[in-house]
Amino acid sequence: MPLETLFIAALGGILPALVWLWFWTKEDRLHPEPRKVLLAAFLGGMIAVPLVIPLQQYAYDWFGMFPVLLFVIWAGIEEIFKFGASWFFALKRKVCDEPIDAMIYLLTTALGFAALENTLFLLHPLAQGDWTQVILTGNFRFLGASLVHVVSSTVLGVTLALSFYKSKTTKIIYGIIGLTTAIALHSWFNLFIIKSTKYPAFFAFIGVWIAVIMLMVVFEKVKKIYPNQ
Repeated sequence: MPLETLFIAALGGILPALVWLWFWTKEDRLHPEPRKVLLAAFLGGMIAVPLVIPLQQYAYDWFGMFPVLLFVIWAGIEEIFKFGASWFFALKRKVCDEPIDAMIYLLTTALGFAALENTLFLLHPLAQGDWTQVILTGNFRFLGASLVHVVSSTVLGVTLALSFYKSKTTKIIYGIIGLTTAIALHSWFNLFIIKSTKYPAFFAFIGVWIAVIMLMVVFEKVKKIYPNQ
């Protein structure tokens, strides 16, 4: 594949993700996270993609005849690896020292994952010279799929934030609840797009954007969590 095609695909996949990252990090203006750790979390999300793909192919080989179950497994694999990457590159570090940090780092990892995933989705239409499909795919990924990754991963971040000053056992319980919820939301979006026959994208996008608005409200609530609560 020509380097020019790879470059354009990477540009189309990464730049929109960076725009979203710039938008969401504004939620933590008072105590912004170190850029090098944000970069590590973003790259960690990208690294997770080539690890996820073979596992999803393996799941397809075994459960391809059960599409609903398959989409849940696929979503589970992605959410687990996004969390793992976020934990390894950011969450376990000392810089993660306040509740909102968990949300910031998880959404950063999610955007890194989305960036490479979007890049891969753009490669085929670019190789075919189908610029109409390139634009449609890019817009769809920017306004929909990327936000699904953000919403689902940040829901887990919310539960980690709520348990930030609680016991280790409570943190684990909250984390399991958050991860389960993230997988459920991700699965819902994928199934809605695939299974719905009338205006699927419209209603799925509406649902995602409602979740984004709710997430912005939650960010404000999390900022007010203190050790004595």
